[in-house]
Amino acid sequence: MNEPGKVLKVKGAHSAVDSHPMRIWSVHPRYLDRQALIAGWRETLLAQAVLAGRTKGYRNHPQLDRFRTADDPVATVGAYLAGLADEADARGYRFDRSRIDRTDPADALSVTEGQLAFERGHLATKFAVRSPDLLPALPQRLEPHPLFTVVPGEIEDWERP
Repeated sequence: MNEPGKVLKVKGAHSAVDSHPMRIWSVHPRYLDRQALIAGWRETLLAQAVLAGRTKGYRNHPQLDRFRTADDPVATVGAYLAGLADEADARGYRFDRSRIDRTDPADALSVTEGQLAFERGHLATKFAVRSPDLLPALPQRLEPHPLFTVVPGEIEDWERP
């Protein structure tokens, strides 16, 4: 997973490795392979632009619903981006933190156990294709991104499986 010293410059709004136009993972970024971490950064930068009113595209994307429920959606998505950047730092990558609009502390959001299980399966499917060497180390139960608190429940309403 680690490629120390790698500088990853990420631009654009879409990930070529993910057929879904936006995937903002609820799982902790440490579980993501390089492709998912980079795509998550790009896609969450797009989400930030949407929530800040800087773009007209993706305004109705269901993955944004959970951020819109926060008292301060822009600060909340900033906290999510900071979590991705922290993981990038731990791997020796450099994500441009100056692209994060707000770094204020944000209240935690909830994520259901069912959503984490769904995302684990989605991630395992991706690993099987592009990072099969990582699949055996993927735990059955994944911890959430630091922004999220786990609550009982099925797949989130905003997820479109």
